[in-house]
Amino acid sequence: MPLVRISLCRGKPLPYLDSLADGIHQAMVEAFDVPPDDRFQTIHQLATDKLRYDPHYLGGPRSADFVLVEITAGRPRSTATKAAFYRCLAARLQASPGLRPADLMVVITTTERDEWSFGHGLATLLQPANS
Repeated sequence: MPLVRISLCRGKPLPYLDSLADGIHQAMVEAFDVPPDDRFQTIHQLATDKLRYDPHYLGGPRSADFVLVEITAGRPRSTATKAAFYRCLAARLQASPGLRPADLMVVITTTERDEWSFGHGLATLLQPANS
């Protein structure tokens, strides 16, 4: 049930954005234990003055193609799972749409089951069918 927010500077064409979003979801299915139909993503294209990052801090050098992927996940994953996911994601996005691994930053936050409502005003994950 992860929610993925993808932030990057404005100007990339739709096929690039589609490839980026698809690659992230495929890596999540492959290496982050996410079901194939569990896809919730937002893409935020920002003006260059609205996405600020250090080009060298703990990595880099980062370019104007920098992408920030924020994942809100419903349960914690092991360190090994997260490490495998980061590698898988970087490789997939390097293959398509051609994102350099130095331009990829990922932040994962976990939540509790009662912090999700998938609709109908219900704490969906607390309902008997989902327990």
